Amino acid sequence: MHTNPPDLRPDLARARIPEERRDGQPTIGMVSLGCPKALVDSERILTRLRAEGYAISADYQGADAVIVNTCGFLDSAKAESLDAIGEALQENGRVIVTGCLGAEPDYITGAHPKVLAVTGPHQYEQVLDAVHGAVPPRPDPFVDLLPASGVSLTPRHYSYLKISEGCNHKCKFCIIPDMRGRLVSRPAHAVIREAEKLVQAGVKELLVISQDTSAYGVDRKYETERGHRAHITDLARDLGSLGAWVRLHYVYPYPHVRDLIPLMADGLILPYMDIPFQHAHPDVLKRMARPAAGAKTLEEIAAWRSVCPEITLRSTFIVGYPGETEAEFQTLLDWLDEARLDRVGAFQYENVAGARANDLPDHVPAEVKQDRFDRFMEKAQAISEAKLRAKVGTVLDVIVDEIDEQGATCRTKADAPEIDGNLFIDEGFETLSPGDIVSVTVDEASEYDLWGRL
Repeated sequence: MHTNPPDLRPDLARARIPEERRDGQPTIGMVSLGCPKALVDSERILTRLRAEGYAISADYQGADAVIVNTCGFLDSAKAESLDAIGEALQENGRVIVTGCLGAEPDYITGAHPKVLAVTGPHQYEQVLDAVHGAVPPRPDPFVDLLPASGVSLTPRHYSYLKISEGCNHKCKFCIIPDMRGRLVSRPAHAVIREAEKLVQAGVKELLVISQDTSAYGVDRKYETERGHRAHITDLARDLGSLGAWVRLHYVYPYPHVRDLIPLMADGLILPYMDIPFQHAHPDVLKRMARPAAGAKTLEEIAAWRSVCPEITLRSTFIVGYPGETEAEFQTLLDWLDEARLDRVGAFQYENVAGARANDLPDHVPAEVKQDRFDRFMEKAQAISEAKLRAKVGTVLDVIVDEIDEQGATCRTKADAPEIDGNLFIDEGFETLSPGDIVSVTVDEASEYDLWGRL
């Protein structure tokens, strides 16, 4: 499970949340677990609460109640969510639970019967109702105004931009469609308006997210409304015109994705795609009920690179899926050797309550899954190291994320925040500020990170 790091979690916090509080103002804390899509949900909830007159607390003790936005994708994620709920109950005592695990209220209340309320994913109104019941609002119409840029749990210079909710796929290992429903795309003009406001507020990088980014607009029949068409290619082109970096996440390799590559080659959007390939052997993909085949993806990757040689490809894979043989796993290793992906993550298969994969035969023993995970990541790391070493001596544009007394932590166009590597500047960084975009000469490389100089 991806847990937001300490500087993105108000409960742990250096939270970038205004701390001013008037006398008698009700105050809410937030624990945000899981993926960036959940983080966007947390930001929306906090923005609505701020607009209703609530203050936002960066610690348990300063809050009248705490919202825990949970993750429920894997059993290990569920366990971590339960731990977070328990910690909030112990530290504060008044806890409202929302998010993906909220789709299983009996599971939560069975472990923590003292929670005040449980709501499911993206049920904003129900969360607000629960907060109103636990901590009644006391608005001051002369003070409490909607924040111009909303409440942000990410640094000011980048922001996640959710373009749709839900998913139409039926992957056997996944219960996201059961928790979040079928694909529901936002109107294109609403997405663009939100992006415009973010850029006006100083955001330098827009991270486009959804469950299935490349399917954006299919439920709307790619309608055009207020001058903007609900299609991922049109949306990417419109977002690219705003002057910020635009990074695409969770892109399934449908044929029409190739239309995005010229936009990357022209510099309109970042030459970066996060694509959940999951595996390469056709029989494993069939058992997963995945909408792709390994051989065709290699052809697509080659076609993308022919148009945009500098494209960075990130993906995530499952090792030890039920029925995976050694030969099938070896096919995955061979595929990775040929695909030469830039950024690679993996996790060992585990059962998820409600997933159809649980009922598949021939589950892989834990020690075999661990061995395959180690071998897979060793190969992925070697590819990453070779690719980064080739960047030594080149000049790259980087965005500055953080400054401390030791140097500047930056990212190249090939690096998404929190999941990819960094570029570090150890000298001459004193004049830099977070959000600056500067050119850097690369001096040194490791398996996942770079070092450079201005």
